[in-house]
Amino acid sequence: MTIEMSRKFNTPFEDNTILKLTFEFSLKIIHLSEVLNSNHQYIISKQILKSATSIGANSYEAQNAESDADFIHKFKIAAKEADETHYWLLLCNHADNYPDTTNLLNELEIIKKVINRIISTSKNK
Repeated sequence: MTIEMSRKFNTPFEDNTILKLTFEFSLKIIHLSEVLNSNHQYIISKQILKSATSIGANSYEAQNAESDADFIHKFKIAAKEADETHYWLLLCNHADNYPDTTNLLNELEIIKKVINRIISTSKNK
């Protein structure tokens, strides 16, 4: 089974690429979590929901950072949460009777590249 979203997103973050990407990704993760819960796959559901939505939460929080160092730190946390989310999505893809998360893994790779670029660019200021 594949996790697909049929509705189009109207996010409040159209002018901020990373916030838009992470918000849309979080909505898809919420849907995945609901699918996992309906299949009684509660542990993975909880773990993936926490780590994946934290990517966007930390990116959002970075927008009001107190300093450049704080900004970078928040994005480093987002990068770690993205790595953890990658692990949980891989588990889903390789475990029997779990949803196919290939599309989410592909989206996450884009998010990870953007976050790493933000960190790199911010360090070089």
